[in-house]
Amino acid sequence: MGFKEEETPLDAQNPNQGGALARIRELESQLNELRSRRDITALNKEEFEILATETAMTLIRTAQQREVKAKAAAERLLSDSKRAAESAIESAESKAKTLLSQAESRGRRLIEAAEGDVEELMKGARDKAEELLNTKRREAIALTNAAKKEADNLISQAKGDVDAFKQWLDETVADAERLYRAQIHSLEAASQAIEQSRTRLDGAWEKLARLGRVIESAIDADGKPKVSKGSEATPATASSKPKTQKRSTARKK
Repeated sequence: MGFKEEETPLDAQNPNQGGALARIRELESQLNELRSRRDITALNKEEFEILATETAMTLIRTAQQREVKAKAAAERLLSDSKRAAESAIESAESKAKTLLSQAESRGRRLIEAAEGDVEELMKGARDKAEELLNTKRREAIALTNAAKKEADNLISQAKGDVDAFKQWLDETVADAERLYRAQIHSLEAASQAIEQSRTRLDGAWEKLARLGRVIESAIDADGKPKVSKGSEATPATASSKPKTQKRSTARKK
């Protein structure tokens, strides 16, 4: 029959049930012997049903026994696992406590060492900071003094430059005033000379005009000098006219 094929998954699931499997195989061998003694095909329906029922009851009892044994084995395995887990947990807890205490002690030592290092570093940093502060303070004082000296020098130099500029400006203003007065005087003299030259030019033009009229009156249409009875008196008359014109011109001016 197919009993071995049905039991194979159970064997794979419960490898520790060697005794139960051996018992089942023994029962199967006995059943096979019984079957071999009689021809199943020769049995009638009732005999075949009786044989099948006996076989099923045998398999059920065997399965129940296997289940009971499997439960007992599982309980034992579970109790063993619990005990192993409890022991592992206890050992782990003890190890963890030991490690924790060691870590705490080591951490305390590291913290103490770190605090000492920090104190030393803080002390060194304070000393360096004070030294640097003093150095920078001295440098600042020296720079301040140098800046004051330079500022005083610049102020004195600026005062000297301002005084020199004021003096130069006063001299420039005085020179400008003298030059202005000289230019005004020159302009006045030039204007007087222009008026005198204008007066002389006006007199010269009047003389030239009278001379031109005299010449025109003394020459005829042919360009020859005129001869008249009163020619002797003409020059005197001509000479008297310019004097009169000069006097009138002087009066106009």
